[in-house]
Amino acid sequence: MDTSSEGQQPRKKHFWNKDKAAKPALSVDDITIVDKAMLKRAVGAAALGNAMEWFDFGVYSFLAVTIGKVFFPGGSPAAQLLATFGAFAAAFLVRPVGGLVFGPLGDRIGRQKVLALTMIMMSIGTFCIGLIPGYNTIGIMAPVLLLLARLLQGFSTGGEYGGAATFIAEYSTDKRRGFMGSWLEFGTLGGYLLGAGLVTGLTAAMPEQALLDWGWRIPFFIAAPLGLFGLYIRLKLEETPAFQKHMEKQEELEHSKPRLTLWEMLKKYRAAMLKCIGLVLLFNVSNYMMTSYMPSYLTGILGLSELSSLLLIMVVMFVMMPLTLFWGHWNDRLGRRPVIWGGAIALIVLAVPCMMLIGTGNLWLVFLGLIILGVIHTCFSGSMPATLPALFSTDIRYSALAIGFNLSVSLFGGTTPLITTWLVEKTGNLLMPAYYLMGAGVIGVITVFTLRETARKPLRGSAPSVGSRAEAQRLVDKLRLRGKKPAPAGK
Repeated sequence: MDTSSEGQQPRKKHFWNKDKAAKPALSVDDITIVDKAMLKRAVGAAALGNAMEWFDFGVYSFLAVTIGKVFFPGGSPAAQLLATFGAFAAAFLVRPVGGLVFGPLGDRIGRQKVLALTMIMMSIGTFCIGLIPGYNTIGIMAPVLLLLARLLQGFSTGGEYGGAATFIAEYSTDKRRGFMGSWLEFGTLGGYLLGAGLVTGLTAAMPEQALLDWGWRIPFFIAAPLGLFGLYIRLKLEETPAFQKHMEKQEELEHSKPRLTLWEMLKKYRAAMLKCIGLVLLFNVSNYMMTSYMPSYLTGILGLSELSSLLLIMVVMFVMMPLTLFWGHWNDRLGRRPVIWGGAIALIVLAVPCMMLIGTGNLWLVFLGLIILGVIHTCFSGSMPATLPALFSTDIRYSALAIGFNLSVSLFGGTTPLITTWLVEKTGNLLMPAYYLMGAGVIGVITVFTLRETARKPLRGSAPSVGSRAEAQRLVDKLRLRGKKPAPAGK
């Protein structure tokens, strides 16, 4: 079976479809049997890279007010915050460029090699931010260098999430792909909490002037050892079984099938790409509203103390971690579509009430509003890592996912803090973030309507994936009872 072309065939040609007209042979040896130890290492390495990325985002978001004073000292507090988030958003403008570079590279030389490269580049970019002198020392070059470091981070992360999600999805068994993928977002929250916890500790332990002078640099310096550890872990991994089989098939065909150009891929898979963009918009507007905008909103707009704001967000993130795994488990059983759909509808209905609770400034009501938004977001964080890779076939999965994901994040996700800060400042309406969330929810509901369910099914272009040879035999027997005619084992 040509795995590189299978994703282009009509759905009835897949051997796992119930259509009686399609009866390709399937034996136990055709089924991928996942090595459990290698699966755990793959999930851990992918989650660690995502944690590294979000360690930086957590540090940058929680230090946004301080960074604004260091690099943009001439403006008002609102202008400083806007400029800081402008540098934050600039990194997202180059993420599609990173996706265009690393995605095709991952489909050509392998997922593992590219993920090792993105890890070290992310670490370098984060570490460099800690080295940049402030505006009072080198003037306009300070924000310029900050921008360049953020652009390096954005370029490297352009290949990170798509590759990590692809890596876990291709390593996982069909029955537990949702749960295994949810560990990627568990790593996101863990990295964010590590960064936030470090900033919180520094804020509590250091005088404000010391934090402003040099203390803010400490979290960025920690990126270097974290990055080296992550690089070591990723270099120890093997390539995914799905990609190995794809490359073996390509060698058997002597590369007779020409690679699609970028334009050909976008044209041929435009429907899947639009679905990817819609899902990522829903996922990331919710994500960046909570993780990147809220810390500074609570401090800069509502006037809460920095320590109170940090602690509130940290507790919410801590609650979200097990809930992400919870929804990862249940979307394998209930299906991806119902879980994402439920979250999108809840976002539409509850966004305004949540922002009204947060807008009271009462700590308990603020916490309640944040918790509700956090619980809604876990419906997406627990489901998307398995849903997005399933949109594309093996031969173009990394490329398509990296491009679609980063295009959507750049246009809608990473700009969320900047746009909502601007909207609140221009209108004076503190419910603007809620309206933004509602718009994302509407787009999410529409997108889910167009999806086919992929829970407990093989990835496009891949054979079924199970946890043991006995399970593979049971699958073959099950297909035989349905009227399939699998080949004898070993054929």
